[in-house]
Formats: sequence, structure tokens, C-alpha cells
Amino acid sequence: MTSLSQLLATTSRTFALTIPYLPEPTCQQVKVAYLLFRIADTFEDAVGWPRERQLEALEEFSRMLEGPDGGGAAEIAERWIREAPIDHEGYQTLLRETPFLLDRFFRLGEAIDPIRHHTRRTIEGMSVFVRRTDDDGLLRLRDLPDLRDYCYTVAGIVGEMLTDLFFLRHPELLEQESYLRERAPLFGEGLQLVNILKDWDFDLREGRSYVPSRVRQDDVFALARHDLTAAAEYTLALQSGPAERGIVAFNALPIEMAWATLDKVEAHGSGSKISRLKVASIVSRVERALDRGEPVIRRAPVRPSV
Repeated sequence: MTSLSQLLATTSRTFALTIPYLPEPTCQQVKVAYLLFRIADTFEDAVGWPRERQLEALEEFSRMLEGPDGGGAAEIAERWIREAPIDHEGYQTLLRETPFLLDRFFRLGEAIDPIRHHTRRTIEGMSVFVRRTDDDGLLRLRDLPDLRDYCYTVAGIVGEMLTDLFFLRHPELLEQESYLRERAPLFGEGLQLVNILKDWDFDLREGRSYVPSRVRQDDVFALARHDLTAAAEYTLALQSGPAERGIVAFNALPIEMAWATLDKVEAHGSGSKISRLKVASIVSRVERALDRGEPVIRRAPVRPSV
């Protein structure tokens, strides 16, 4: 049997770094929630499967969230592995461990309902986009609003779910509820746009592009900057909340890494990544700011227009 931490390490380097900063029980809740979203994302990315099989798997996964043995999880997970929806060893391990993950999910008490609600929302949204793929499994987004709808489905909803979990931990943050909820989906959208810009050339070589042909790359950079500024506002609001140190660090670190990645991609082109040394420097700076009671976000939150 694997562990949640091992599953995180094989599916996301960034979240494997940031989630352990969270206090318990939020840390356990977010580990489980992230991995559930990752399963849905695996099926949405399974272009080697026929469109109908992707949709079937998403529906099967949604039914599993109904109860401890929803939909016969063990048997279905075995079939997913036999059919190998994706080539990534870490994601295959995650699918194999679906029953283990569901067991942990149904132990989360008050966090079960918000996690299930948002996971099903992203499953429903992903199903809409899968239905739009062509016979070669390619999704062709129409324009910038369509790109934003896609980013909301796969990442913006994550921001909304995390916000609900933070409210469970810190009900006093509800005094800033409208401010935080306005920025939560932009936080997720910004991180997703940075990934799209970073992987632009690779995706084109693989025969896919998440950016509509009529959208200029400069416009995507501008939107990413706008969203990351909203994410900075969100995080500084948590810091002044005050939310616990670990919650603030969990939010600040991906923003700072996304800003650094965006700068590097803009300067050196798609495919550029920040080094491990740069990541260590960002972690050190954020921890130092928390020690000193200083704002954790380096850039002043002056949101550029889009």
C-alpha cells in the first residue's frame, strides 16, 4: 500500500512541496482533494482512449464519490489500469490506488461534502470539453473566453474548493468571504495559464494546443499576470486574516514560482523551467517573510488591465 504523500510525489512536484506546509486536518483534506482532481484530469487527458470511453470513466469516477463502495471502485480501477488511459507511471499508480484514496476521502468528516461537490463540478465541466474533442482527440478552443472557461473547469474550481476548506479551518475568514471568493478562481486560472505558456511548444509537437488560433500569445501573458496579481491579493488577505502560517505559505509558494516561471518563459521561450536552486530561493524568501511578519508576496498587487 502506498501513501498519500507518495502519490503526491509521483503526480505533482509543486504540490508535493507545498501541501505539507498546511496544518492538520487541512493538510490531509487537501492531499486527498488534489489527488481526486488528478484522477479526473487523467481521464480528461486520456487522448489515447475513444471519446466515449473518457466520458464513461469520468461518470464511473463520479459515482465512486457517492459512498464508501460507490460504483464498485476496486473492480473499475483494475479495468482502468488494464486499458492504460495514459502513459505516465505516476498517474497509473494513482488510478491503481483509487480504492485506497476513496477510503481516505470517506474519513474526512465535514470536508467530504465540499470536496465531493467541487470534484463533481470539475468532472461535469471536463465531460463538456471532452464531448467537444474531434475524432483525433483534439480540443479546439474558440477564443479567449473559451480558454478561460476551460481553465476554470480544470483549475479555477480547485481555487474555490480550497477556499471552502480554509473557511472550515478559519471561520473568521468569512468576514472577507466575497473578496476571497472573487479571487479564488483567478488564482487557479493563473497557475493553469502559466503551465499552458510553459508547455506551448511541447503541446504543439504533440498535436494539441490549448490556445485558440485567433488568440495572441501576448494576450495570454497579460491575462496570466492579471490573474497572478489577483492570487497575490487573495494570499495577502489570508495573511492579514489572519490565517495560519502554513496556509499562507501554501498559497504564496505556487504564486512566487509561477511568477518566476512566467518571467523565464517570456524571456527564453516555451519549455523554460525554473531551477531547483530558484525554487529553494523562493522557499527561503517566503519563510523569511513569514518569520519577520512581512508580506509574503514580493510583487505589489497592482493588477494589470486585460
